[in-house]
Amino acid sequence: MDVRKRHAQLCAEVAEHDHSYYVLDAPTLSDRDYDRLMEELRKLEADHAGLVHAGSPTQRVGEVPREGVVKAAHEHAMFSLDNTYDEDELREFDRRVRDGLPSDASFSYVAEPKLDGASLEVVYEDGALSLGISRGDGRVGEDVTANVRTMRSVPLSVPETRKLTLRGEVVIWRAELEAVNRERVARGEEPFANPRNAAAGSLRLLDAREAAARPLRVYFYDVVERYAQSHAEVLQRIAELGLPTHGQHDACEDIDAVLKYIATFDERRSKLPYETDGVVLKVDTLSQRDVLGSTARFPRWAIAYKFAAERAYTRVLSIESDVGRTGALTPVANLEPVQLSGTTVSRASLHNIDNIADKDVRVGDTVGVEKAGEIIPQVLEVDLSKRSKGALRWEPPTHCPICNTAAHRDEDEAALRCGNAACPGRVKAGLFYFTRRGAMNIDHLGKALVEQLVDQGLLADAADIFLLSDRRDEVRALERMGDKSVDNLLSSVDAARTGRTLENLLVGLGIPLVGGVAARLIAERYGDLRTLLDTPAETLVETLADIHGIGPKMAQSVADHFADAHGRAVAEKLLAAGVVAVQAAPEPLATDGSLSGESLCVTGVLSRARKDIHADIRAAGGEVHDRVKKGTTYLVAGDKVGKSKLTAANKHDTKVISEEDLAKLIDS
Repeated sequence: MDVRKRHAQLCAEVAEHDHSYYVLDAPTLSDRDYDRLMEELRKLEADHAGLVHAGSPTQRVGEVPREGVVKAAHEHAMFSLDNTYDEDELREFDRRVRDGLPSDASFSYVAEPKLDGASLEVVYEDGALSLGISRGDGRVGEDVTANVRTMRSVPLSVPETRKLTLRGEVVIWRAELEAVNRERVARGEEPFANPRNAAAGSLRLLDAREAAARPLRVYFYDVVERYAQSHAEVLQRIAELGLPTHGQHDACEDIDAVLKYIATFDERRSKLPYETDGVVLKVDTLSQRDVLGSTARFPRWAIAYKFAAERAYTRVLSIESDVGRTGALTPVANLEPVQLSGTTVSRASLHNIDNIADKDVRVGDTVGVEKAGEIIPQVLEVDLSKRSKGALRWEPPTHCPICNTAAHRDEDEAALRCGNAACPGRVKAGLFYFTRRGAMNIDHLGKALVEQLVDQGLLADAADIFLLSDRRDEVRALERMGDKSVDNLLSSVDAARTGRTLENLLVGLGIPLVGGVAARLIAERYGDLRTLLDTPAETLVETLADIHGIGPKMAQSVADHFADAHGRAVAEKLLAAGVVAVQAAPEPLATDGSLSGESLCVTGVLSRARKDIHADIRAAGGEVHDRVKKGTTYLVAGDKVGKSKLTAANKHDTKVISEEDLAKLIDS
């Protein structure tokens, strides 16, 4: 037998079957026969080591996890898209396109699904897969090449020798997410809230072997290099190369055809195996896109039409209060389970006692539930026509439901609070907050596991997380914790030990008054935790208070936290446990940006992640504050804005604007 010939034949057969199964969704081989092919291939390579090469299907998964996040720059920035929920605004977009092109120019659109996953860039050079980069901030993302290689929908090679830079969306099918969540719950981990969160988190895993166990797929929708004349030709070429596309696009000769596509796609999208949340409209001819150009944030030749949030109706079974890390008692409605945006919802936020009073939510009521940002379920309305006679008004709790400490409400606050800092509910919530994205981002340490670890005496403070490796046997003895689960947990803890910034750490510590923006300013000033701890309290207050965006109250709060015996002890314990949290010096603000010289505070429920909006503001030269204070120019207000922010805006003559107003300011 010619082993090289047989090896090439096996590689080609496996790649062909991968394409049929993962791209065409038309398997040509049973799982058993496929496994036999792979086993023969592995054995052949084991017997003849010289046959192994990067393009072999056996080389999809590496053996050694990445030691930490590696940044990678996009050669061409990945723009966000402007979006709308309104037909009139779509027609206004069409008018702007007409005005932006020569008066005698004819043009058409391509309409396609807006996939709800994680954006990805993949590069092929000389036909071989060479790089995968997450979107990041659009300019710099994370190198996720090892994880991309595990996706069997992505070929390791393509019949194209020219450089090929593809843009796509990583998704997880709804049915496959249900299976993943069942496994996570069985291990005592938090289930993923939706396919988008699952896809984004899985794409960024440090261990490619873990990523390989997640059912990730990618659908490509663009090529950066100009190898075609139109977008329709680009999509056709992507498919011809054997790369997966959504196949749901359509040519539209005018805006009326686009609206017809939107209506028909909205009817059929629930039958697709993956989540979509809208339709993307693009000018088809690429040279006309060059004429139209882009603003600082969005291309002028494309827009996303987003479908209205899905609303479901169900019954309130009970109302209870969750205890947060600051002691806030947040009312939550326990609901009869209902399907909403692809997930089963049985609990929904009621925000605060004022919100319950305004809506008059009562046990037994039929309520309309939506997902804020399609993630957090919340009660939007009460169907009073279905209220049963004798339904009683909800009475706020007088004591903490966890430790029974008397609840209190500060002036100008909507929240009731438990004032007991040692309340087990507050401790658990604080530790869970410490592990979340935006803070220390420790995967495999879900809410249920945090509660187990606290209840068993394995966690008392944040630093104890980094000492769990010394108590492996005790962690292994917990319910639903096998060797693999413990390995995954400790690997994630080790990644956070050296792979997070001082900003992440300060956010995670939950210092009163210090949010993400202030944490960044403090971290950029001091650089590392040791320097911060070694600064005398009086000097710390003076230095921080001089930073625009901090202020004396916040500065005093930081000094008090590290002067407090417990706060300082935890910080020293973190350093002793090998936690390395350093911060690079800040990049200078743009001096010629549209927001240069302005300072803004962002609050409420918005259409995008707040960190992305902050990044846009800074890119336009603006400063970002956590709170409205003297000198804050604008308060960008979304939904569910607290009264204290609006009161402060009125006090300091700060102009209140919408998210849409902000976009116009940035684009001006």
